[in-house]
Amino acid sequence: MALNADQKNQMASGKGFIAALDQSGGSTPKALSLYGVEPGDYSGDAEMFKAVHDMRARIILADDFTSEKVIGAILFERTMDDEINGKPVAQLLWEDRGVVPFLKIDKGLEDTANGVQTMKPMPELDALLARAVKAGIFGTKERSVIHEANETGIAAVVAQQFEIAKIVCGAGLVPIIEPEVNIHSDTKAEAEEMVRDALVRHLNTLPEGEMVILKLTIPEVPGTYDVIADHANVLRVVALSGGYSTEEACTRLAQNSKMIASFSRALTEGLNVKMTDAEFNTALGANIDKIYRASVA
Repeated sequence: MALNADQKNQMASGKGFIAALDQSGGSTPKALSLYGVEPGDYSGDAEMFKAVHDMRARIILADDFTSEKVIGAILFERTMDDEINGKPVAQLLWEDRGVVPFLKIDKGLEDTANGVQTMKPMPELDALLARAVKAGIFGTKERSVIHEANETGIAAVVAQQFEIAKIVCGAGLVPIIEPEVNIHSDTKAEAEEMVRDALVRHLNTLPEGEMVILKLTIPEVPGTYDVIADHANVLRVVALSGGYSTEEACTRLAQNSKMIASFSRALTEGLNVKMTDAEFNTALGANIDKIYRASVA
């Protein structure tokens, strides 16, 4: 299946960043709490997910959430299946906002072994990818976490990521491969070198024309991932905020000219459910502008 050419071009060379709106079951309460919606404000999963959907809809419909600065957005599965103003979310993103839709597909993390957390099994992956294609999704995102510079663990994480990526490519989608390095790791810089080298080895095994996107922690040593950004099979290298504040994430990102942002917490920092629409749009617009400027620096 051929990729949407306009979406592919936007992801390859568009100026801006990817918004990560994909908090899942485990991280949803924290995301809502930061937004001013506490556990006592909702009862059960249905109300919790409605609250987070309302938050995401408010972000997507905000004045500055357009392709002028936001070139892509990563959605949670429930968001893909939902609607905003009566329109399927992925369709609204592309048709009304000019933003390329992605889908988070991993089911969470295994317990730590060899200094890393690999992804849990995804037994219904083929069916989910088929639904994603039908919904107009362009690509997927799958996350692992690396806590220390352990060659064995990092090799396992990267191998698993590429195993899933090949399935995603086979379904006609572009995978965002995300082997996150914990920003609090005592061996962060060493781990990042190991990640880079392992990624290059696997990228070199991909057939011509099979494209992936890499989502990586902003490196301790600027330019660490430049060689990956220049690889023929890489559409883009994007950065996760990883717990850094918006200010620090943007400062670090600006030192890496071949990476753009794909921020979650840094995007929504300072937003509150009690804000008026004008206050909300101003606060979100300021975050979007900061992240945009760091991405095009």
